[in-house]
Amino acid sequence: MSEAAKRLTTWDFVKSLKDRRVFVMLLLGAAAGLPFFLIFDTLSAWLRQSELSLQTIGVFALATLSYSLKFVWAPVLDRVKLPFLEPLLGQRRSWMVLMQVLIVLGLWAIAGSNPALNLGQVALLAVMVGFCGATQDIAIDAWRIEVVDETFYGTMAAAYQWGYRVAMIVAGALPLVLADSYGWNFSYAVMAACMLVAVGATVLAPREKAQRPSVRFTDDMVAKPGLEIIEWAGRLTLILLGALLAGSGLAANATFINAGLGMLGQSAESAEAFKAIWEARETGIFLQFPAVVVGLGLIALSCVPMPGRPTRPSVYLRRAYGEPLAEFFGRFGLKFGLLIMALICMYRLSDFVLNLMNPFYIDLGFSLTQIAEVRKVYGVVASLAGIAAGAWLVTRLGIIRTMVIGVFASPLSNLIFIWLATQGASMPALYGAITIDNFATGVAGTALIVYMSSLTSAGFTATQYALFSSLYAIFGKILASQSGRIVEGSARMAEAGGFTAMFRPLFAGLPEGALVTGAEIAEVTPVSLGAGYAAFFAYSVVIGVIAVFLAFLVARRQKEIEARAAQAPAT
Repeated sequence: MSEAAKRLTTWDFVKSLKDRRVFVMLLLGAAAGLPFFLIFDTLSAWLRQSELSLQTIGVFALATLSYSLKFVWAPVLDRVKLPFLEPLLGQRRSWMVLMQVLIVLGLWAIAGSNPALNLGQVALLAVMVGFCGATQDIAIDAWRIEVVDETFYGTMAAAYQWGYRVAMIVAGALPLVLADSYGWNFSYAVMAACMLVAVGATVLAPREKAQRPSVRFTDDMVAKPGLEIIEWAGRLTLILLGALLAGSGLAANATFINAGLGMLGQSAESAEAFKAIWEARETGIFLQFPAVVVGLGLIALSCVPMPGRPTRPSVYLRRAYGEPLAEFFGRFGLKFGLLIMALICMYRLSDFVLNLMNPFYIDLGFSLTQIAEVRKVYGVVASLAGIAAGAWLVTRLGIIRTMVIGVFASPLSNLIFIWLATQGASMPALYGAITIDNFATGVAGTALIVYMSSLTSAGFTATQYALFSSLYAIFGKILASQSGRIVEGSARMAEAGGFTAMFRPLFAGLPEGALVTGAEIAEVTPVSLGAGYAAFFAYSVVIGVIAVFLAFLVARRQKEIEARAAQAPAT
């Protein structure tokens, strides 16, 4: 992570977009987004048309649980070489091709299924596609980092995000159009064929440069196949239990836990009650977050040596999970390492808490069609522009300066929503707010991706990046669970003349009909609900101040951080 890396001129940045690796990255970004949206979003429409209940459809969201737990098996992609494919394609591309082929087969099998008759089969195929999609993401992220030097990190990050957003549109719209004319089976068959483009892109991609780590056992560690099989079974069981527990917390879904409790004799009534408590929007986090902590603890426990001398399974797992972390803290030291991780955790916090924007737009009086047009279609265009600006800033100013710009962009852009709340259902105001917010989010997101990429080390890229990308969402999830409570609590406080009443004058000229329905639900006046929303958006900005402080602290100590990393012994 060196700020001394060569910086590109604007013309050099434009020319870099013609690089074959950038074009391949664009296609791979689309390949990453396609399976996720097909099983997480589009599949629900097919299931509903098959007359399945909303409760059943909701369970299918678990198919994407793998995306929250990529760090669990990321070490496999750092260490395991695939026979036949690895010598031909290299470590990263071999894993990409294998996963892409499995995704094609999975989508093709879904295309040949009937959810109304073979629901279990479709569910298993969706889980398989989700797991392969998440594994493909691990390999793509590692390849993206290892195939270029730090100078091109911004360009590659932009290409990845552009491709991902194209997939968001394609997987969200094209299957619906095809299904309307030719049926769902044909629609998903076409989507399976689209993934073949990703296979071709991977084959044409250049090979990455990094070397993989290997595990060496000492001479006194004699192989004992019989005992090792039992030990491996026990340790992998701990990893599986930890992953399911952590995943249930991250996904806010109690299905797997209820399934386990059901095997122990839990009644259906108790299962429903537990599910309601676990998945409660505002209070469930107090169960979900401890579950994540305990789950990660079980994964760590699986790496602890047996009493006496270490065994081969314990050494392998300890090095697979421990060495990437040990290398990171060995390079930056404990003080700087924790500072960097704190910045990653807090950097996008002011964006993550904005998880009730659709209800906000509806309360203002916008129709669902208007929200879809501006937020889901035009908003993507604004995001693409922000991503391009973020990539250009990285090439011109360097990673750290762009991080500082991005850390201001996200929270300050949230202030525009206070103004929007005073305008009611004004389409020009909505377009303006979405333009500013999505552009700023694109800049900040690109800056964070490039920064996390720069922190990885050759040999541990997949594991370290998967860990960073999982880490920064955890604290946002905790705070986001309280968003609705903050809005309504602030509105009631404003109604009673509390300190949030200072926002009430902003809404004295509120357009007729704005915030009326939401105010009735919260049992306050529209002016007080407006004050509640204003207080919430101001709160999101205050949260961002923590990230601003950390970003300035990292920027100020950057020379020391680089010197510490340069002095660290080679891995």
